[in-house]
Parts: sequence; C-alpha cells; structure tokens
Amino acid sequence: MRVIFTNGCFDVIHRGHVELFKYCRQSGDRVIVGLNSDKSVKRLKGNTRPYNSEDDRKFILESLKYVDEVYIFDESTPYNLIQEIRPDLIVKGGDYKPENVVGSDICEVKIFDFIEGYSTTNILDKMK
Repeated sequence: MRVIFTNGCFDVIHRGHVELFKYCRQSGDRVIVGLNSDKSVKRLKGNTRPYNSEDDRKFILESLKYVDEVYIFDESTPYNLIQEIRPDLIVKGGDYKPENVVGSDICEVKIFDFIEGYSTTNILDKMK
C-alpha cells in the first residue's frame, strides 16, 4: 500500500485544496493529511486565524472522498508526524523546492502546482 502525506492549515477549503487531495489519491492508495492545530495556525498566520476551528476543519477534510485520515499537529511543522507515519510520498502544494520540504529526508517529495485563481488569500480578499 502506497501512503501519501500532505499537510496544511486548510482554513478555508477551496477547489485548489480538493485538486491537491485528488492528486494525492492518484499518486497512491492512502491519503493522510497533517492539519495544523488552531495554536499552530495562529503562530503561522496571525491572531485573526484560523477562521474555522481545528475540529471543523478536520471534519470537513475527513468528509472528502480523497482523504483517508487526518491528524492534527501542534508544532510549526509536521516533521514528528511524518517520522511517525513514514509515508511513501509527501505532496506539497505551492512553489516549494522538493529538497526544502519538511520530511524530504524521510521520503520522496512531489510539488503540486497551485491552480491559478484558487487560494485562501484570494477568497479572503474577495470577502473584504
């Protein structure tokens, strides 16, 4: 069984996120998502975030057909979780270089390109 791991805040779920999870599913048999806890999101994004609680974000992710398991982590990075899970592949969305992705010393990393026009920042800007 090929285990795929991805992670993020996933505060405001949008099509870009779902496309990422779909890509993960196409890359393996089991998709595990590392979800930043509320405390972790605040450290990374500021005191106004997250908009949705970790429990709500976890529930939504677990409801998606491309996601098998969701683990919440408090640290700034999911390194300890990746060490525990030992996935076959880490998929990260964005403009990262594979060698700079947390966990690249543990397994293979692939970068999923952002889908133009879909980002949490764009959605939040439209709402303002």
